[in-house]
Amino acid sequence: MSHTEQSPVVWSPSQDMLDNARMGQFKTWLEGQGYGPFADYHALHRWSVEDLETFWANVWDYCGLICETPATTVLGKRDMPGAEWFPGMKLNFAGNLLRLAGGEHASHEAVVAYCETRPVLRRTYGELNDDVGALEAFLRSKGVEKGDRVAGVVTNGYEALAGMLAATSLGAIWSSASPDFGIGAILDRFGQIEPAALIVVNGYGYGGKTFARQNDFAELIAGLPTLKCVVSVEQLPGEAAVPGDLVTPWDKAIAYGAGQAPSFTPVDPDHPVYILYSSGTTGKPKCIVHGTAGLLVNHAKELMLHGDVGPEDRFLYFTTCGWMMWNWQASALLTGAAVITVDGSPGYPSLSFLWDTVAEERVTHFGTSARFIAGCRKAGLTPADTLDLDKLRVVFSTGSPLLPEDYDWMYSHGAPKALLGSIAGGTDICGCFVGSTPLLPVRRGEIQCSLLGVDAVAYGDDGKPVDQGRGELVCRQPMPSMPVAFWDDADGERYRAAYFDTFPGVWAHGDFIEFTEHGGAIIYGRSDATLNPGGVRIGTAEIYRQVETEAAIKDSLVVGRQIEGDVEIILFVVPAEGHELTDDLLKQLRARIRQGASPRHVPKHIVQVPDIPYTRSGKKVELAVARLINGSSKADNRDALGNPEALDQIRDRLAEENLLPKG
Repeated sequence: MSHTEQSPVVWSPSQDMLDNARMGQFKTWLEGQGYGPFADYHALHRWSVEDLETFWANVWDYCGLICETPATTVLGKRDMPGAEWFPGMKLNFAGNLLRLAGGEHASHEAVVAYCETRPVLRRTYGELNDDVGALEAFLRSKGVEKGDRVAGVVTNGYEALAGMLAATSLGAIWSSASPDFGIGAILDRFGQIEPAALIVVNGYGYGGKTFARQNDFAELIAGLPTLKCVVSVEQLPGEAAVPGDLVTPWDKAIAYGAGQAPSFTPVDPDHPVYILYSSGTTGKPKCIVHGTAGLLVNHAKELMLHGDVGPEDRFLYFTTCGWMMWNWQASALLTGAAVITVDGSPGYPSLSFLWDTVAEERVTHFGTSARFIAGCRKAGLTPADTLDLDKLRVVFSTGSPLLPEDYDWMYSHGAPKALLGSIAGGTDICGCFVGSTPLLPVRRGEIQCSLLGVDAVAYGDDGKPVDQGRGELVCRQPMPSMPVAFWDDADGERYRAAYFDTFPGVWAHGDFIEFTEHGGAIIYGRSDATLNPGGVRIGTAEIYRQVETEAAIKDSLVVGRQIEGDVEIILFVVPAEGHELTDDLLKQLRARIRQGASPRHVPKHIVQVPDIPYTRSGKKVELAVARLINGSSKADNRDALGNPEALDQIRDRLAEENLLPKG
């Protein structure tokens, strides 16, 4: 099956945007140097993958990135894995993010931090730069060195950003987790990377409640014997600090190093800057190591060119420090924009809180999850009618495929004037394969384009591009932000197995995707969760699109059950408040799926459950439920789940329905 009808255009760039967006200016700049001419975005994209080295060299220059020693070439080795970006370069990550902290930009707001437990905190670029220098001096005084790991159990706020910048300024490697993680889940991550320093909050607020965690985090410190120092942030004012001999309060650490400038220690281009983690639902998470130059240049391209973020902009991405979108958000500092951070529940004190903040702070770029947008639609929110969103130019959405109906809501009740940028990539590349551009229209239910410099196509099982229809999302040429390694994987075997076993020499990302005839993309879910009833591949997102636009359904999850050599589809649903899974609703759901998708998509079983399991970064846990239903002996790591009790509830319901494997 393929997406044959053209999706209607729901937004088009104004002439002003075409003339003034940084992507358009970049195109004109390239043409002025003798490249092109480029008739449109698609021509620019073709050139960017055909002449990869020239493209990335020009991104570096156009975005004004800085280094102490220039590279000898853009791309040394081209092998995947093992591509060598910017060999010979010496640079510093924090030095690039704070490159506008001096001079006249020093007085511009850098960070505005909202949270449930403290007053709003506002800091300028000059103040941020001073605090980064002070904290770096403190870390150095405790023996933290280049190459050491600095870990943060922190909320999405000012201290997380300053801590990351201080660590990367001295050439240390930053890694963070959210303070709502269990101690086991944090140790599963940080225990592998053996940090020298830890920045930790004394608790956090969520949904109007406070959660003091001093004693838990004392246990965490005891479980990390490599620590030389701990900095405690008073996230819960009036609560005690995290106890321990290694602990220094944040204010004292800053006071110790006051007046010291950041060193911006030069490092090699593939020197690790971040360690991120896979979700870890089937064991200890994989530690994904990102290199300095590659991550930096890719984020510059995504934020400045595709996102059109600049020094006068105000950027808010709702995230936690346990999700790669936090790292992406942090890189907005390199554009000179004000970064508005929000910590807490997106629904507290009401679901309109984030929209209210966007209006109040005159936000130009707002990022959130597809799940949040769907929640606003279902709750009947109308921010377009009640708030002044005139400054808002771009709304980013990620985390899961955005439903066509959510495009409708955004352009009628959400932010009708804004470019709705559905973006998709992953922790693995800490960035995007497909996403938005200010030079193209937005079509209902579609991601706009493959990003510049990304040679993404859909492969069939034969390892060849599909002419039309769906396939595996692959990337045929190296991208700068592909990981430099997995931690503690000396021969690179686990890294190769993760991305290059399916199609040798080609990155297989694990998404089931279709590229449309006009260059857009539709993601149908994870390819390892695709369903195969009667041998036809069905993406889980195709069923969610039908079910989750039904007013009577709050949430759902779909998996395949192996039976007698075939697959039958099982759909779990959480009814909306005031609804039950009646015979009428069952008929309605089946009819809707049959008409909106196909008869093959219709589930064999539809089971009501109280909740759907999610990872801590907000992704549905399809595979753990599929393993449960198919009797896999693979153990699931419950610490990786935000709500592990939901898995138990599903197991109980499957037992009641006699759908669990025998024995």
